[in-house]
Formats: sequence, structure tokens, C-alpha cells
Amino acid sequence: MQHAAAESDVVLRARLDVVRGRIAQCARRCNRAPEEITLVAVSKTHAAEAVREAWAAGARDFGENRVQETEEKLAPLRDLDLRWHLIGRLQANKARRAVKIFDLIHSIDSAALVERLERLCAEEGRESLPILVQVDLAGEATKAGAGEAELPGILATLKSCQQVRCVGLMTLPPFFDEAEQVRPYFHRLRELRDELREHGAFAAGGGTGELSMGMSHDFEVAIEEGATMVRVGTSIFGARGKA
Repeated sequence: MQHAAAESDVVLRARLDVVRGRIAQCARRCNRAPEEITLVAVSKTHAAEAVREAWAAGARDFGENRVQETEEKLAPLRDLDLRWHLIGRLQANKARRAVKIFDLIHSIDSAALVERLERLCAEEGRESLPILVQVDLAGEATKAGAGEAELPGILATLKSCQQVRCVGLMTLPPFFDEAEQVRPYFHRLRELRDELREHGAFAAGGGTGELSMGMSHDFEVAIEEGATMVRVGTSIFGARGKA
């Protein structure tokens, strides 16, 4: 068992090093500093031990889809200084629990959800909750996200908040076998971020506006289009376990 665990650790560390190297190379090709890009290791459906292995290899930011699954990982990982990102859809009835455990929520898609989180932050004594607004740029019925027309209302609600702070945008575009085909979606999200930044939409987050976009198969295209956060799972942890 110890040999198998050690072998698993070596494999994961090697995968993580490859991903980091690809991020750095791509960033330099774009005249960007690799440090500008946060690697979120998507640990959803993988055991807490895999998270521990990734942390030992230097990962600090971890992405999860479900509140309950994240809660189950908290106790065995309580000794680690890691940051939890909620990248999956947040159901209203799980919002209070999300406020308690996540460092950043990527998937805000309505003014009503913003209002709920603001109220819950006050009730739970959380002074600041950074969030990203998820934008659906393809109009896919199977995916969450606010349409472009909904953004003004969401951002107006956010400007009135004291605890919930908008620090950028996120998108989950359609999957294409050819990564280059996703470029227009990443480009459009960057355009939206730049337009909104001019109007002070991200003042609470330092004004720059994060761009959470790109996964295992297309994160290099995302970096070329300005991504500041990439969400990489399979290339680090291997094939997903059962959800």
C-alpha cells in the first residue's frame, strides 16, 4: 500500500509540474508573467488524499463542484493551508454552507443569489466574500450562467453590497475537440471584463477584474486571451472518479 501511495504521489507531482510548465511557457509567449495566472486544481470527485498529494506538490487552490463533497474533505485536510473555489452551480439552499467554507465562488449567475449571499454573510459574520459572475456566452440550456443582458442588473446589485465583492468573470464555453474553436468565447469574456472594468465593476477587487476560463484541454488558448485563473482537473488528477 505504501509503495502504491508513493507511486501515485510521484505521478501526480509529475502531472502538476507539466501543467505548471505549460502555463509558464504560454504566459511568456504572450509577454505575460506566469505569476499572473492562478492554477485552480479541480479536485471534484477525487479523494481528500489526492488533494493532500497535490498540496504537497505545491498546489494551493482547489476547485470543487458541490458543497457537500467539499464539506466531506474539510476534516481530513484541516491542517493544510489551501483555498477552496466553488466552480459548480450554487443552489440557493446550499448558499449558507457555501458562505462558511469557500474562499471564492466562481458561479454567481443572478441578482437574487447575490442578495441571498449578502444576507447570509451578515448572519454568519463573514466580512468579505469574493465572487465571480458566471457568464453564459453560448446560450447552452444545460449550463448555468447569466446572459450578457442580465449582467447590468447583477452588477448593480453587487455595487450595493457590503460583504459580497465582485472580483471578475467566469465562463464555461461549449466543448470542442479542437481547442482553437473555443477562442471566440474567451475573447468575448475578456471584452466584457474590459468594458465593465471601465465602469468600476471590479473596484472592490482591486479594479483589474479576474478572468476564470480554460480547463485541461484549452487552458493555453484561455491564457492567450487573458485568463487570470485556469481550472485544471484531468491533467493533474487523471480521470474523474464517480460524482
